[in-house]
Order: sequence, then structure tokens, then C-alpha cells
Amino acid sequence: MAQIVRVAGLDVSKDKLDVALRGGEHCMVSYERRGLRQLARWLHEHQVTVVALEASGGYERRVSDVLEAAGFVVRLLNPLRVRRFAEARGRLAKNDRVDAQTIALYAETFDEVRPRRDKALDRLAEFITTRRATQEAIAICGGQLEHLREPELRREVKRHQGFLERSLARLDRRIAGLVAEHADWARLAGRLQSVPGVGPVLAYTLLALLPELGRLDRRQIASLVGVAPFDDDSGRYRGERHIAGGRQSVRRVLFMAALVARRCNPVIAAFAKRLAGKKPKVIIVACMRKLIVILNAIVRDGTEWRQRRHA
Repeated sequence: MAQIVRVAGLDVSKDKLDVALRGGEHCMVSYERRGLRQLARWLHEHQVTVVALEASGGYERRVSDVLEAAGFVVRLLNPLRVRRFAEARGRLAKNDRVDAQTIALYAETFDEVRPRRDKALDRLAEFITTRRATQEAIAICGGQLEHLREPELRREVKRHQGFLERSLARLDRRIAGLVAEHADWARLAGRLQSVPGVGPVLAYTLLALLPELGRLDRRQIASLVGVAPFDDDSGRYRGERHIAGGRQSVRRVLFMAALVARRCNPVIAAFAKRLAGKKPKVIIVACMRKLIVILNAIVRDGTEWRQRRHA
């Protein structure tokens, strides 16, 4: 006899956790050690086997670790998809209890299979995210210096910019050290960087923020990153194709790599040349898609760059 799988929806916030079952049962606990133990007991009492929760900026990690240690299967969901699901069902009200019920219903309706979270990658992901924020702060300083005329303010901004640039250099060294500590990460980063145009920043970003790389087909990986064009047709109308969704943090770094690859990667350069006459934005997005598909194949096959094979 097949085992009955009971799914609970968990809404995570900074101070508390709301958990609900499809049948209407609900529990609220505090986001602290005592509350997490109470949550695990409640789930066991209600014979829950799967707990679904949304990605919530890192707050979900501690909860996931505790629940997995307690024997539950934890599924991380895309918040936008859950919200669209609620709207499609006509559920416009939004509060923590309702959200938990919606998450439970979504998880029962759609059986999304995702790779198991590698907790070791969480640390690398934090460094990569901090690096991006530091880089953005440096760019803000550069924008301020273009318009400031007051000498005192210019000195202050330059001093702050210098501090951020030194911090960025330290972060780069620390990230490289973290990758070197894991032989499998280092080998994978080396294979990725064998592709002309791919540097350590993109390689480390893919390691930390795109663990699905190599496990999906070419269309799925392009859609996950957000570089897959979607149709906009109706009857005789044929609209422009546009990209939508995806992981912006990965796409930003991929954009810079594609710009470089257009100049130094013969396969990407030839591909861009064939698209001559199209809008520049269309060409660069197509190059981004081509590049991530190549990287996906390299990870999938465990090989390095071969120009003839990837042409």
C-alpha cells in the first residue's frame, strides 16, 4: 500500500512562522530555537512528510536545516509562481495564514523537482551576493563623482570608493580561496573557464547561484536564467518575442561575459555575426542564451571547451 504524503505549507517571516495544512489546520510559532522545536512536533503530530516554503531572502535556510534534520522533506518554491497560482484561484487576500494555506495547496498541485540544497554552497552564495552589492556601491560612487563639484565631497566619495575597491579585492581573494578548498568546485570552475569569455566571476556565480547547471536541458536552463524568448501571438497577430523572469543575479554576470565572448570566442562571434541586422539587444540576449547552453553542456558531459564541438 502506497504511503500517504501529507504536505504542509510554511510561511516564513523574520519573527514568526505560520504553517497550514490543506484541511485548514494551522499553527503559528516564533522564529527561534524553541519555536522551531514546537513546529517539528506539530508537523509530526499531524503526520506531515513534506514541508513546502518559499525562498525568502535567507530566512528559510535555518528552518530548512532544522526540518531536514527532523526527517522532513523540504521543498523550496518560487514565490512569484505561488502568488500567480493564488491569483488564478481568485485568492486575492494576502496574510501569513492565507499564504501558508496557498503554499500547501500549490505544493500538492505541482510536484516541482529541484536539486537538493548543498548547504556548503550557502556560504559561497553569501560571498557572491556581497561581492555584487559591493560592486554596485562602487558604481554609485562613480556616478556621484561625475556630478559633484564640491572638493570636500569629492574627497569623501573617493575615499569611500577606495575602501570599497579594497573590500572587493579581498572578497575576490576569499571567494577564490573558498572554491579552492573544494576539489569538485575547483574542477568545475576550471571547466567553465575553459570557455573563451568566461572568467572566474561568472564561473563562481554559476557554482553558487545556479546549481541546476548541467541537470536541465538547453531550453530549461535558458528559461531558468531568464534568456529564453517567449511567444506573444494571437490569431494572425505575431508579436515580438521577449524574455521574462529568471535569475537576475546570474543574468547580470552572464551579460558581461557575453559581451566579452562576442570579441574573443569564435563560436559566439560567428553566431552574433549571423544575427547582423537584428536589434543589438536581441543579439546580445541570443549570445547570452548560446553561452549558457554551451556551459550547461560542458557541465552535463564533464568535458572542457572544444570549439569544433560547440560550434
